Amino acid sequence: MKPSSCTPEASSWLSFISDIMIEYEVEIPKDVEVKIEGNYAIVRGKLGELKWKFDLHQTKHEIKDGALVLKKDSKRKVDKAIVGSIASHIKNMIRGVTRGYEYKMKILYAHFPINASVEGKRIVIKNFAGEKTPRYAEIYGNVKVDIKGQDVVLKGNDREEVGQTAANIESATKIRKKDVRVFQDGIYITSKDDKHGA
Repeated sequence: MKPSSCTPEASSWLSFISDIMIEYEVEIPKDVEVKIEGNYAIVRGKLGELKWKFDLHQTKHEIKDGALVLKKDSKRKVDKAIVGSIASHIKNMIRGVTRGYEYKMKILYAHFPINASVEGKRIVIKNFAGEKTPRYAEIYGNVKVDIKGQDVVLKGNDREEVGQTAANIESATKIRKKDVRVFQDGIYITSKDDKHGA
C-alpha cells in the first residue's frame, strides 16, 4: 500500500511546527570534544580547554552526526538571537582550541621613544609622551604577549581575552590633553586573526 499524502490540515500543522522551532547546528571537528554540563559549555582541543557559563534559556541540545544541535520552541526574535549567540560563542571556543587567536599591534612614536615590556600579568609602558611615571595594561587570562622592537603580538585560545588585552593596551596609551591630530604616539592594533574559518 502506498503511503497516503498529507491532508491540507496535516500539511498546515507541520508548517506551523517548523515556524516555531529555532535550530542552530555547530559542526564539531574530529579532534575536538564539546560537552554541555548544566549551564556550562566545555570545549577541549589541541590548544587546551575552554569553559563558559551561560543560560540555556530552555534551549534543548544534543550531539548528533558530529554536530552540536541547539533547538528552542519559539518564534520570538529575541529567542532566535539568544540561541544564535550561544551557537556563535561555542564556534569561537572551537576555533580557539584548534587554531587560537592572534592580534598584531604596533608601537608608534614620533616624539618620545616608547619602551614596552611584559612583567607578570601586565604590560609596562615607559616614556610615553615623555612621562616619568609608567603606564600599565592588564593581560587577561592566558594570553601570551611577545614584544620585539616596535611589534607586539598577542596570542591565546580565548577570543574575548585576546581582544580585551589588546583594548587594554590601546587604552593605556590613549592621548590625553594633547591635539590628536598632531600627537599620534601610541600602541595600535594593526591586524586581527579572529574570523571564523580564517
